[in-house]
Amino acid sequence: MRSVRTRILATLLVLAAVGVGAWQLLPSGNGNGKTIIVGTTDAVTSLDPAGAYDAGSWALFSNVFQSLLTFEPGGVTPVPDAAERCAFAGGDLETYRCELRKGLTFPSGREMTAEDVKYSFDRVKEINSEVGPASLLATLRSVDASGLTVTFHLSSPDATFPFKVATGAGSIVDRTKYPANGLRTDTGVDGTGPYELTAYTKDKKASLARNTRYKGAVDDTGRPVELRYYADAKQLDSAWKARRVDVATRQLPPEVLAQLNASDPNQRVSEADSSETRNLYLNTRAGSPLHDTPVRQAMAWLIDRDRLAATVYDGTVDPLYSLIPTGITGHTTSFFDLYPKPDPKKARELLTKAGVSLPVRFTYGYAEGRGAAAPEAAELKRQLEVDGLFKVTVKAYEWTDFQKRWASGKLDAYAVGWVADYPDPDTFGAPLVGTDSTMNTGYSSKTVDQLIRTSQQYADRSEAADDFREVQQAVAVDVPVIPLWQAKEYVVSSEDVGGGQYLSDGTGVFRLWRLTWI
Repeated sequence: MRSVRTRILATLLVLAAVGVGAWQLLPSGNGNGKTIIVGTTDAVTSLDPAGAYDAGSWALFSNVFQSLLTFEPGGVTPVPDAAERCAFAGGDLETYRCELRKGLTFPSGREMTAEDVKYSFDRVKEINSEVGPASLLATLRSVDASGLTVTFHLSSPDATFPFKVATGAGSIVDRTKYPANGLRTDTGVDGTGPYELTAYTKDKKASLARNTRYKGAVDDTGRPVELRYYADAKQLDSAWKARRVDVATRQLPPEVLAQLNASDPNQRVSEADSSETRNLYLNTRAGSPLHDTPVRQAMAWLIDRDRLAATVYDGTVDPLYSLIPTGITGHTTSFFDLYPKPDPKKARELLTKAGVSLPVRFTYGYAEGRGAAAPEAAELKRQLEVDGLFKVTVKAYEWTDFQKRWASGKLDAYAVGWVADYPDPDTFGAPLVGTDSTMNTGYSSKTVDQLIRTSQQYADRSEAADDFREVQQAVAVDVPVIPLWQAKEYVVSSEDVGGGQYLSDGTGVFRLWRLTWI
């Protein structure tokens, strides 16, 4: 759920005024200690790493917690952070061992040990929150700890395990502050990241101060930052226009993004390629109105991605025809190959041949206030109801409620953005279409599961491309999910703030410490 790519993404930094010299991109000092205020519509589900698997939560986690590994800007291979070094033991890719840095301390002053690491991973799996990241650790069988050495034992070869360690699922917590069998529910955070959380009001703001005890991959722990959370894109836009925030990201309204002006002297704009995707997920369980494959295939024949991208998103997203987006190893156009253009006639033929009663009635759910989700829902309803083949009831839900509804299988269809976890095609595999996937469509394919397991055995990740092509072909036939679009990354900042282009580069890390006063 958290934008990714396996190549270094080219970023366009639009300078705020003609003639701005390179010297002005350098820090002008400490900004007199002034806090940089960042606005976003991403929400935080939980402050506890065992209870959240979403972009807003993980953006905060990457600043206040450490994982054993992290990603350098633009990097595609994890590097040590809380660890001094990590490596697979032997060639079977089933044992992974890390040595912790010495002298890492929690806010209490207690020194981190391997027991804290073991505890952090064990509790994610033990708690197994319905909206948590336990599914990401499916291949983790057990963890051993001794002094500063932690050893992970995997149930099957998994060359992608180091990537997973580097995500929010690998956030290391103080074992004396977090319950083993339940989520921590107060507003405190006890981690060892570049920042300390000094104040937090849910759905309003998170105040971050530099962690002077931090030791890790980050050289400069940055300026004080305040994250402000807005209920929807329009509220964020209002805050930006009123300059109540210094940086606006994820997401301004599409019509605002489409009109960003490179010559505007009052702002800087960072626009980058992104592999963030948005998919329409379909409940395949018995009893669901979308259980039968021909019904889902008929839906695939009706989706007009070009119109969706042009009308709802004003061209700020690109139509997507595959599970794995452009720029990621293994990308194909499997849905275009099978359903090249909207064709109500072919959809009707499928439904008639299958003996399906028309119209097929189902409920489409979406998260209230998330980007352009409401107009997107209206457009998808219009497209699917063409020719009277479907009757769609649209319902909006508060974000946390929405997560729980899809996690418990209560929705017929739902669109969710996927800001991927790490720069590898594996992040578009098991979490989205594997048995017991995070997206919880009820879909299970022995062929797809086997291809995913096989792909994890390749230490050279380029060798997994063929397996992922086959996965995407199978998914296009079975249609548990319909890809909709691939996003671009936009960050807008005031003319006196630099570093916006480094906030998010597709490695799953949200680098608030790269922001600086100019």
